[in-house]
Amino acid sequence: MPMSNTGLENDRGRRHRILLSVGDPAGIGPDLILNAAQNRFTAEIIAVGSPECLLQRAGLLDLPVTLETFQAGQPRRSHRPGILPIVPVQPSVIAIAGKTDPRNANHVLESIRTAATLCLDGVGDALVTLPVNKAMINAGGFPFSGHTEFIAGLCGGCHPVMMLQNKALRVILATTHIPLRQVAGSITRDLLRKVIETADTDLRLRMGVANPRLLVCGLNPHAGEGGYLGAEEQEVIGPELESLRTRGFNVRGPIPADTAFIQPNLATADAVVVMYHDQGLPVLKSLGFGESVNITLGLPIIRTSVDHGTAYELAGAGKASADSLLAAIECAIEMTERSKPDRV
Repeated sequence: MPMSNTGLENDRGRRHRILLSVGDPAGIGPDLILNAAQNRFTAEIIAVGSPECLLQRAGLLDLPVTLETFQAGQPRRSHRPGILPIVPVQPSVIAIAGKTDPRNANHVLESIRTAATLCLDGVGDALVTLPVNKAMINAGGFPFSGHTEFIAGLCGGCHPVMMLQNKALRVILATTHIPLRQVAGSITRDLLRKVIETADTDLRLRMGVANPRLLVCGLNPHAGEGGYLGAEEQEVIGPELESLRTRGFNVRGPIPADTAFIQPNLATADAVVVMYHDQGLPVLKSLGFGESVNITLGLPIIRTSVDHGTAYELAGAGKASADSLLAAIECAIEMTERSKPDRV
């Protein structure tokens, strides 16, 4: 189930417009955007965030960059290395690299909101988000559980599904950012049906998978061991998967999570559906941390993201790798091309 790799210059992605929300201005988001801006893309790459922050960080990193204020009506053009169009969103306070400040919580959310709205309005073709800190945003007075849920709220009327992928593996989450003690009660037949229907649709339309094969993990050890280690497999997961199979979905399971990721099983699947965050993401990240992409399925817009956090300790130090961001941009371009083949 490898992620395709077409390189940064792909004629299919020519003149698509990709918006990048800068994320926490004190984290490594600005570093990564500035590093990515040195590359050549056939798509148009536009930052959404604080120009002052990016210029300050460019000075720390000794990276050449010219910022140009983006105008929505301007002609689309391929990205030019070192020249970065930007939609300005002013912070509450000047960000200092490596020093998080809850006073900028609203700035972080406004950057995401602005970028997502531009995509909803058709100005942008896809959104790539840089890392934020949930604790910082909540400390700033804004309830926030993650990009996935926040962007879905902006889009309205959709069921977001979180998927991460790299060259080795795709993992789809039934539940996302909730405490472990809440997981069992959150696994319902309705939830599983929505997750699998959404995953099947987007894998077909946006990821180029003709007949998605989904391997579905159980919730409990040994997938419940026939009910001795939990009843969710027998009462919820198994019956819903059987119902989906009768409707033509290519789903297998529930199978024990401790054997789901062995090669014979992965060879027969395009993605693994896990019941909670840490059931699958440690495996995926062990196979490609810093090279994986976070994708939100089920949205009316395309959204991808990096696979890591704000890494405050690396901000402004010139040590942060942009590999995951480059993969997220490439993935966004590919998804845009598949979704909007007639866009010029």
